[in-house]
Amino acid sequence: MPYRDLRGYLQVLESKGLLCHVSAEVDKDWEISAVCRHTFRSIPQERRPALMFDCIRGYKIPLVVGILGGSREIYATALETDQAGVWDKWARGKNPIAPNLVSSGPCQEVVHMGDEANIEMLPAPVWTVGQDPGPYHTSPFVISRDPETRIPNVGTYRLQVKGPRKGGLMINPQRGMRRHMEKNDAQGKATEAAIVFGTDPVIGLASVSPFPYNVDELGAAGGIRGEPVEVVRCVTVDLEVPATAEIVIEGRVPCQGREPEGPFGEYAGYMGVAGNNPVFEVTCITHRRNPIYQAFLSQMPPSESSCIKAFGREMEIRRHLVNNLGLPITDVCVPESGSSTATVLVSMQKQNRHQPLKAMLGIWSLNVGLAKIVVVTDDDIDIRDPFQVDWAMAFRMQPAQDVRIIPDTDPITLDPSQPLKDGKHVPPAEQVSSKIGIDATRKHPYPPPSIPPKEHLQKVAANWEHYGVREVQR
Repeated sequence: MPYRDLRGYLQVLESKGLLCHVSAEVDKDWEISAVCRHTFRSIPQERRPALMFDCIRGYKIPLVVGILGGSREIYATALETDQAGVWDKWARGKNPIAPNLVSSGPCQEVVHMGDEANIEMLPAPVWTVGQDPGPYHTSPFVISRDPETRIPNVGTYRLQVKGPRKGGLMINPQRGMRRHMEKNDAQGKATEAAIVFGTDPVIGLASVSPFPYNVDELGAAGGIRGEPVEVVRCVTVDLEVPATAEIVIEGRVPCQGREPEGPFGEYAGYMGVAGNNPVFEVTCITHRRNPIYQAFLSQMPPSESSCIKAFGREMEIRRHLVNNLGLPITDVCVPESGSSTATVLVSMQKQNRHQPLKAMLGIWSLNVGLAKIVVVTDDDIDIRDPFQVDWAMAFRMQPAQDVRIIPDTDPITLDPSQPLKDGKHVPPAEQVSSKIGIDATRKHPYPPPSIPPKEHLQKVAANWEHYGVREVQR
């Protein structure tokens, strides 16, 4: 049965054992972050559940986290498929289906206007205690509209809670809403926005994915699931939002409205610098009865943010290398240890000595914000096993011949290794970085590897209990 709202999706996760309820009372301003971090660090990705905090001290609204990117299995479940079917699901997004406007929806069962529209009613946690300036919304799906084409955009931008009716948005220059604000600022107009929490999971995945400008992510979400997203008109702004959403905050960014925001614990595992960023003024809050609040775990990888980005970027890179460049790629891995950004690993059935370099150049040309490090291996290496990758680099690579350093390149975003200038961080537009590519493929015939035959290993693995070997308990 397809699920078209958060509640139906949570039921599916629960039925598959992919959702764990935290019934103990927790403090939102330190405990939620610590419980999430311990979960992501102590439970292997393939066995990691999403979390639902049922009892948050001082709040009646429960919080869910990890429901889109707690694991690769959860990610696939959000798309109503298995891990092998994710590629095909995303391919359907290239044929968008326009949203269907309906007269009413559950997202407007309760309406708060004026001083009652208080964003502090939501249990937004403090994620990096002692570093973040206060609570942050980490999974707001922010809807705005191009004032010229009227094409909407859905993006995910961190939102600092600054008061009952005020927030601070951090929107990177290349994002859709930033361009909307620039156009409105030039005309002396405010930029209307609607911040949505808790949707059909496909909408959330579309919101965090880098679609081209002027692609309506709600239409792309409709294409992925094969039917239109139902939307309703907002109460106080000229926008449409998913009818089955849990919570909607309506408001606007004033013309040229900027003030200090941040710092915030970012996906690279370090504090992202503060800046003069857009101010969001609340005009209305609508929600379901007994709503559920959704958050993302970002910060130090592994995180929900890094898992989500890894899946999408692996598919994007592989599609480019295979379909556009015709390379014999067998797998692409964007490790979460590099925040699914800094490192890209590629395995291939190499046919000539030029192909590893072609793969490196293809990745670097595809996305300037990715792949400070690229490693190319033969197809017998499991690039999802760090031990095997290290082994290939140790014994199939000669540094003088097989390492290429490319200077004067675009940087990856939020990289704290970027050089300082006069002791200060250089603005992103002025940053210059470099790339390194490592060809860890065999360049000549090799002796056979010194391990038991594959069929012997498979036979032992299938009958492992017979041998009585146990892990040491400490």
